[in-house]
Amino acid sequence: MADCTETLQELQRYLDRELPPELHEAVTAHLTGCDDCMQAFDFHAELKTVIAAKCAAGQVPPALLAKIEACFGADDDV
Repeated sequence: MADCTETLQELQRYLDRELPPELHEAVTAHLTGCDDCMQAFDFHAELKTVIAAKCAAGQVPPALLAKIEACFGADDDV
């Protein structure tokens, strides 16, 4: 990874393990040497964990669910 901007742009795909091996290795190398990007990684990884835990436990607040459905144009008839 040439710089922090490129690393941060790929962070979500990195967390989701969607990067090709060579790009995954480059992001890992950058994170190892960059405290700022590692802090961003830690934040996003923890956020992803909390969201997954809440969703798995069926604890999505009704108001949030309504906003998500509105964003995706959910049909009430489904």
